[in-house]
Order: sequence, then C-alpha cells, then structure tokens
Amino acid sequence: MLKEVCVENFTKVPEAIEKGAQRVELCDNLAVGGTTVSPGVAQVTMDYCRSRNVKVMSMIRPRGGDFVYTVDEIEIMKQDIIHLKKMGTDGVVFGCLTQDGWIDEEAMVTLLEVASGLEVVFHMAFDAITAESQLKAIDWLVEHGVHRILTHGGPADTRIEGNVDRLKTYMDHANGRIAILPGGGVTSRNLEDITSSLGVKEAHGTRIVD
Repeated sequence: MLKEVCVENFTKVPEAIEKGAQRVELCDNLAVGGTTVSPGVAQVTMDYCRSRNVKVMSMIRPRGGDFVYTVDEIEIMKQDIIHLKKMGTDGVVFGCLTQDGWIDEEAMVTLLEVASGLEVVFHMAFDAITAESQLKAIDWLVEHGVHRILTHGGPADTRIEGNVDRLKTYMDHANGRIAILPGGGVTSRNLEDITSSLGVKEAHGTRIVD
C-alpha cells in the first residue's frame, strides 16, 4: 500500500517519512486546501526526500478559493511548474475549471505542455466538476496524459466512507486507464477499510500515517 501524505511546508516531512509515507504532496496553506510552496521549502523538501527515495508531488495553486483562474493566475502556475521542474520535483498537482463546472481545457493543455515529463495529478477540483460531467472528465484527463485523479468522491463536507460507491463508479469507468486516488478523510484508522473496499493500492491524506 502506497501512502501519499499531504504536508504543509517541510516541518512534518521527516516524521511522516519515518512513519511510512512513501510519497509526499507538498503544499502551503492547507487551511485553504493547499497552495504552492516557496522555492526554499520546495528545494529543502526535494533534497530530503530524494535522499530517502521518496517522491515529491508539488501543489500548483496560486491561491485558495475556487479553481477558476484568470489569465495572470494561469501564467503564475505555468512559471511555478517550470521552476519546480528545474528544481527536480517528481510531479505536479493542479486542476483548472470553468465557471460552468467543466475542465478549463485551454488552461489545462497549457499547463500540461509545460509539465511534460512529470507525473501529473488532477486534484480535488475534480469534485467541483458537475456530477453529470465527471465520467466524461475522466475520459478527457486520460486522453491528455494525466496520471492520477485525486478525489473525495463527493463534496468536501461528506465522509469519504459514504462516497465509496461513487469512487467505485469512477474506477469502473477509468478501467485502469488512469489511477483514482482516494483522499480527503483517509486516515491511518480507516485506510485499510477504504482501500480494501475500493481495491486500490494507494491513498492520500494529511493523517494517513498518524
């Protein structure tokens, strides 16, 4: 079972790895769902994780709030990807939407081109896509080479245990073409139940290695 721990800055990275985290999603400002860290935090974290054979997935998000970004914000995200790629990140985590709850295709294509060669995760912006469009969104992300979708399977204020059926629907539709990564409420206590119910080999959480 691969445990991806979501961390805020570097502070808890050594402890998380010691407790069994095999991949790190590196963020700042978890109180707003995670934003991009500073270059200093990124470099120290990458150096530390590389020495321990642990991959780093860097959050690319210029602010909290929704996932509908301006042209200037997309440019910020583009520059952050370029910089983090040079620093040696293993992957990047981002998601861009339109006002009507669909993937911002133009923005995503721009960022995916810049992220070429890295692992790419479409994050929980997926849960803000309209329910009737989510399976079509999986197809779009597969076609554009995204590696994983990080999803809670429902609104953030729901328990992930109650979203297992929806997560299974995503997995059935994905059919191995893209990884569905359950997150948001996965802890060391419910990890085994969630992953065995879904038949997945990896999961994501801030308390996954408590």
